[in-house]
Amino acid sequence: MTQLITITEPRTTTFSLNRDQRRVRKREPGPRPPWLTVRYSRNRTFSAVEDTKTGLGLVTVCEEAMCPNIDECWSAGTATFMLMGDICTRRCGFCAVQKGMPRPLDGDEPRKIAEAIATMGVQHAVITSVNRDELPDGGAAHIAATVDAIRELVPATTIELLIPDHLGQRDAIEHILDSGPDIVAHNMETVARLYRRVRPQAQYQRSLDVLNWIGQRDGIISKTGLMMGLGETNSEVFDVMQDLRAVDCEIFTVGQYLSPTTRHLPVERWVTPDTFDEIAELGRQLGFSHVESGPLVRSSYMAHRAIEH
Repeated sequence: MTQLITITEPRTTTFSLNRDQRRVRKREPGPRPPWLTVRYSRNRTFSAVEDTKTGLGLVTVCEEAMCPNIDECWSAGTATFMLMGDICTRRCGFCAVQKGMPRPLDGDEPRKIAEAIATMGVQHAVITSVNRDELPDGGAAHIAATVDAIRELVPATTIELLIPDHLGQRDAIEHILDSGPDIVAHNMETVARLYRRVRPQAQYQRSLDVLNWIGQRDGIISKTGLMMGLGETNSEVFDVMQDLRAVDCEIFTVGQYLSPTTRHLPVERWVTPDTFDEIAELGRQLGFSHVESGPLVRSSYMAHRAIEH
């Protein structure tokens, strides 16, 4: 088995930052390396995606989670829609999504999502959601209804869901799986040792259980994502990857954690592109059917490539 390589010192680069960004950078482990530079470029397609989203009153995780790839994805005519509002009942230390008590569900949202996908001509739709722990099923029925609406309006579109753990309620997870999405993801986010600090309302084993239930369903591909730079070691990442293969998780994504604001957990280290390449190779050796591993990789980034494989 190949050994994970060590982290090397990144080179210096410069950025134009606002006040809050400067405060975030002061907490970072040295200058931000050049491989994290994002070149912003927006075209007419970007504007069309924005107009569709705004016109239907929809929320995207691209905006709410401050994704660095938003310009690239929207300019390519794709976006990851976020169901059930823009307020999450969890308080994860890494996430930029607003926390608090959410508003009531919009019963028309499934139709709006389907309409947006049809308007944009999306061939592989990626849908995620906030946590809704105040709902008896965590919003499982709403998620399933969205899959049904997409299937009715654009039946040729493949559907990928990124779901919460629904407090470990298997019947809620099964309800979602019964709707027949093509890929269902649930992100591990970090290694077991860091769960209490990074995901205080989640449990490592519970997330593995969710992925196990997904993996047991014929015809549905299971997927998960991990962040690096929160204080984990390379060997701990490898341990997670082994745990994932033990529950038949098929698709694995991993990228560099970037702290959204000074109110969020700081970055502990910069992970080099070579390390991400090494992790990708380890993933292939472990038997994942598809691995996306790189500094700017996020769980929904280039999601269509996995279905093409």
